[in-house]
Amino acid sequence: MASSIILILGISLVLLYDFTNGFHDAADMIATAIASRAMTPVTAIIIVSVFTFLGPFLGGLAVANTIGEFISIENTKILIAQSVVLSAILSAITYNLITWKLGLPSSSSNSLTSGLIGAALYALGSSHVNWGIIELLNGHIIGFMRVIIGMIFSPFAGFLVGFLIMKLFLKLFKRLNIKSKKIFIVSQYFTMSWLAFSHGANDGQKGMGVIGMLLLASGVYTKFTVPTWVILSCASAITLGTMFGGWSIIKTVGFGIYKVKLIHSIADQVGSAAVILGSSLIGAPTSTTQVVTTTLMGVGAGEHPKHVRWGITKNILSGWLFNIPSSMVMGAVFCYLFIKLLD
Repeated sequence: MASSIILILGISLVLLYDFTNGFHDAADMIATAIASRAMTPVTAIIIVSVFTFLGPFLGGLAVANTIGEFISIENTKILIAQSVVLSAILSAITYNLITWKLGLPSSSSNSLTSGLIGAALYALGSSHVNWGIIELLNGHIIGFMRVIIGMIFSPFAGFLVGFLIMKLFLKLFKRLNIKSKKIFIVSQYFTMSWLAFSHGANDGQKGMGVIGMLLLASGVYTKFTVPTWVILSCASAITLGTMFGGWSIIKTVGFGIYKVKLIHSIADQVGSAAVILGSSLIGAPTSTTQVVTTTLMGVGAGEHPKHVRWGITKNILSGWLFNIPSSMVMGAVFCYLFIKLLD
């Protein structure tokens, strides 16, 4: 009876996490388009909501499998396994809400995976974390190593791609006349749709992976599985969050880092979408917030490095560095409280 209640509670919390994820990341996807005045906020929200919803259905399950399998919960007590998963969800939701209140971009991916590690280390020990170090030496990227690629390397990839795309754009479009400007405005709809689809394909799968873990932990399935109803539920939750949008974060991303014009918005969206979708294809969970923000930094650096407001980016980076350890601690603390409560 208790495990069934915890399962229902856990699924509800995952859907809340997906909602806060979409709420957070809507700002990242539409901020530059609004700042460049290429479209209205309402139009932007409608576009990203539609394509965010499609992402989880058409983006495969590579990221969900990574999330669901890098912590081993087989052959453990049901309530202990459930506590680990619930603790990770709560730590991610808590961090999302705190940073939303402060108007700071943060990484839902980092919060979730770090919370999982913190809870698993406390309740199960390091042997239950699929670190993937030995496999990495043999040329295979699995488990935590795949998570690391998404968390650590994708922001750097975003900066580099943004820098290179901006350099290319500056060569191709030395002058934006009225005709080319119209082409850019139209292309903005396509690039933002691609970014939204990439976001749904990557971020939507994280909640799917966690619910799959909960179903496994609760004994509903004997192996990690993501049924269709889970995909639909997570897609709906993250889309609803996207529709409401985190307007305070739009100010930071769209107006606080670099003076965004139409060409910068296009470059940022193309670069971000490419990095996020590439990460999804290899099963590496990544942060839309981190990639969009660092790509915009790269775009600004590619044109006028001195015009990038590096002081604000330092505040954002310090928040990211605080993200991982604080989420690990919260995951462990929540797990401790759950286990004590359920004993």
